Amino acid sequence: MEQLKITLVKSLIGSKKDQIATARSLGLTKIGDSSVQPENEQTKGKVQKIIHLIEVSKA
Repeated sequence: MEQLKITLVKSLIGSKKDQIATARSLGLTKIGDSSVQPENEQTKGKVQKIIHLIEVSKA
């Protein structure tokens, strides 16, 4: 199964509560934090919710 490397590149300050919760569910709390997640529908939905705050690449 494909993997996605997701990195937080912008601050969560000023973001909506649901966007902050989405970032935390992906394991992202501080700028520069990265996590590797499986490429499935749930992860793609989370990525779309906070795409303006993160950088996504293939792992």
